Amino acid sequence: MTKKRKSTKSSTTRRRKSSKGNSSLSMRSIIVLLLLVGAMYLGERTGLIDVNWQAVLDGDFERALDSGQAVAGQQGAADFAPSQRVAVEAVSGEWYQLYFTSPQYPDEIGTRINTTAQGLVGVINNAQRSLDIAIYELDLPEVGDALLAARDRGVTVRIVTDSDELEELETLIRLEEAGIPIVPDERSPIMHNKFMVVDGEAVWTGSYNFTPNGTYRNNNNAIFIRSAQLAQNYATEFGEMFNERAFGPRSPANTPYPQLQIGDTLVETCFAPEDECAEKLIATLNQAQASIRFMAFSFTHDGFGAAIRDRAKAGVQVQGVFETRGSETEYSELGQMKQQNLDVWQDGNPYTLHHKVFIIDDKAVVLGSYNFSDNANEANDENLLVVHNPEIAGQYLAEFQRVYQQAQNPPN
Repeated sequence: MTKKRKSTKSSTTRRRKSSKGNSSLSMRSIIVLLLLVGAMYLGERTGLIDVNWQAVLDGDFERALDSGQAVAGQQGAADFAPSQRVAVEAVSGEWYQLYFTSPQYPDEIGTRINTTAQGLVGVINNAQRSLDIAIYELDLPEVGDALLAARDRGVTVRIVTDSDELEELETLIRLEEAGIPIVPDERSPIMHNKFMVVDGEAVWTGSYNFTPNGTYRNNNNAIFIRSAQLAQNYATEFGEMFNERAFGPRSPANTPYPQLQIGDTLVETCFAPEDECAEKLIATLNQAQASIRFMAFSFTHDGFGAAIRDRAKAGVQVQGVFETRGSETEYSELGQMKQQNLDVWQDGNPYTLHHKVFIIDDKAVVLGSYNFSDNANEANDENLLVVHNPEIAGQYLAEFQRVYQQAQNPPN
């Protein structure tokens, strides 16, 4: 009996101790949980990680961080340091539209193709609230008409441009006289951007100036992307120029989403000179494994040229087309590439090849206003996108093939 009672007492004591131990363990678990949730919250606020908070509520902490890990595994994400945040934006339906000009030689009114201008006017006509435009040249009458009509129906229209162009281009002068607020850069380097932020929800950008030559004579590209986060990137850059008069090196490096995911597509945004675009672009070129193709209005940057020649030595296929004008100067990269027997050509458009495009491994495209030059990188106001999307790359590849074939068989 004594042993039995002793055993019972001992068992009770163990249960009490166990209960106290469980209580202590539970408290420690709660503290660890709170610390973990706090760390995740701070990590997300500082941009280091993305957190799936619904998974946190479900108690699935492995899935809670899956969003960030999944992004890191997407096409092109190896370009970035693990600590950099990639913002994710869901999409429904078609989220982009591409435009390529179709220059005809000779340029005659009856044979002109104005698909790009029509696309731009359509975007302007569909704007509901705001149009913020940073444009080097704007002298297309139908674009001016569309902007005035947008203003008259209540859309806020604002423009940033280059000072010299505001003094010379009739459409810009007409818009200013009609009361459209226009901010010139008032400096020697140029405000060379060609972008438009629409309703804070979409962006038009590319190499395309809003002019007759840009529309009918020059090889150009433009892309219209529906993405609120990308729009925020460009709206931030526009605000620096329009509100703060911060141009060139005075522009702060504060792009909200340098890397963002639109559906399955990774998009990088870079503004020059503040974002060190040359360094980032060289890193992208260095990752080419199969091919680098380019169309270049101006290609004088030694770093880009060296990166391409090095990749060619490593077995990467290189093909390129240079705008003829300026390509034979001592500053052009054409000569050194020809010395290496690379497949590079002067363009066959009797007017102007105005693209600023790299196509990497037929999977990623570099596009924008950014020429491959020191001026673009260090002095001008410029923008570029790197779009990791094989379908978009395929459409740029088709444009490259058209330009490449014309370079080999220019019109008489």
